[in-house]
Amino acid sequence: PAIFPEIDLWMAENLTDEIYQAVQINKKQPRGEAIAAAQQKAEDHFIESMPDSPKYIATKMDEMVKDTVRRLLLVDKIRADGRTMEQLRPITCEVDILPMTHGSALFTRGETQSLGVTTLGMMGTDDQVMDGLKLDEPSKRFLLHYNFPPYSVGEVRPMRGPGRREIGHGALAERALRPVFPGEENFPYVVRQVSDILESNGSSSMASVCSGSLSMMAAGVPVSKAVAGIAMGLVADNGQVCILTDIQGLEDHYGDMDFKVAGTRDGVTALQMDNKAGGINRDILTRALAQAKAGRFQILDIMDATISEPRKELAATAPKIISFSIDHDKIRDVIGSGGKT
Repeated sequence: PAIFPEIDLWMAENLTDEIYQAVQINKKQPRGEAIAAAQQKAEDHFIESMPDSPKYIATKMDEMVKDTVRRLLLVDKIRADGRTMEQLRPITCEVDILPMTHGSALFTRGETQSLGVTTLGMMGTDDQVMDGLKLDEPSKRFLLHYNFPPYSVGEVRPMRGPGRREIGHGALAERALRPVFPGEENFPYVVRQVSDILESNGSSSMASVCSGSLSMMAAGVPVSKAVAGIAMGLVADNGQVCILTDIQGLEDHYGDMDFKVAGTRDGVTALQMDNKAGGINRDILTRALAQAKAGRFQILDIMDATISEPRKELAATAPKIISFSIDHDKIRDVIGSGGKT
């Protein structure tokens, strides 16, 4: 129940149109500033008569923004940034961003940007030893680490170690890229892939999949296919359902589903779903997967225009491993007495 019904009435009468316009501002930061300005207007109006009201006003403002976002999608059939339900944000891809790394790529989708860096290491020294009672592999040759610095969302916070979110996002991106990673017999290297999120407005883990795929191809890692990822959204209310392609932060926060799909042109390599709708039926899931496939193919087209296959040669800065066979009778000469040669 409302603690301050007069505040509810005043905000509904005086701020509804202003919030409706603010939500439709394309850029994340100006949109946040416009919403904050509307909230400040309400706080200024009631500061003298109700000095304890700011916390309630902030909660009410969040409810009004949520209702506006969902009404735009379900009733007006438009998204906050003006896209259609199946439209991707503008995408750009670049490789060889950093001159001294073994491989690098920059993937930008709207206001989300991932810098992928590939580093090659030696088998037996650089692979990660896995401790556990039941493991298929005692060590890992392919590692993907995801970093989410505070400045990527315009915040000032200490740079600390990764939390659950960062570890989970990195694990999802690693799972998406692992199926295309070459076997030891074809590529006797350890690969550490790092994704640094330079800017974030939704779907940064899927951006990490794209930058990782581009970066490894640029480094000459013989991956079998390019991999792209996309985040799907859902808004459902009173029997109305709206499925969104390539959701941004606003749609993720106020929507009912965040469904991440990563894969190649041949199939899906990783899935993750955060569901707040209380249940997803088969029809919704089928539509979401079909819509995600179309979006993934569009992203792969853009990625292929930048680099369509792994480079044949490793970077000049990368370690080189050359293997060859010798006559068995010569092995003793190579090893030497007591292994001294």
